This record gives sequence, structure tokens and C-alpha cells, in this order.
Amino acid sequence: MQGVIKAYDPTTGLGVVVRDTDMAEFDLASDALEGSVFRMLRQGQRVLFDLEDEQATRLRLGSEVDLGTPSFLTAAGDSEPG
Repeated sequence: MQGVIKAYDPTTGLGVVVRDTDMAEFDLASDALEGSVFRMLRQGQRVLFDLEDEQATRLRLGSEVDLGTPSFLTAAGDSEPG
């Protein structure tokens, strides 16, 4: 599945990813970054992930095409000009 990081706290490792297809939100599993190229995540970053027990796990690089940060993640909630 592909999605966007909604939130991530590097101190605790807790975070939320939003699935592209239906905007469903999933907490990151405690081992979501284990074995991946990621050491940090940023809001709006595109990722591929698997679901296990309703948690996002096995994060990988998302689309190489920058689709921009979805409007629901921008501070004002406005769509980016385009």
C-alpha cells in the first residue's frame, strides 16, 4: 500500500500513516522502520507499507514522483497551488 506520513515522533518512534486509497489512518508498528532505509520520517513523506494487525509495518520508499503534500496535511488546510 502507498500512503503519506501524517505524524512521526523520532523520540518515541510513534507515528501515523494515511493510506492513499481511502485516507484511512494507521499507527506505525514499533518495528516499522526496522530493516528499511529510513532513520527518520517527515510529515508528508510518501511511503509504501504493509499492514499487520491494523498497524503499518515494513516501510519502504514511496513513489519517486513528488505528488506534493495532501491538503489535509497542510497547516491551513488549503490546497497547494498548482
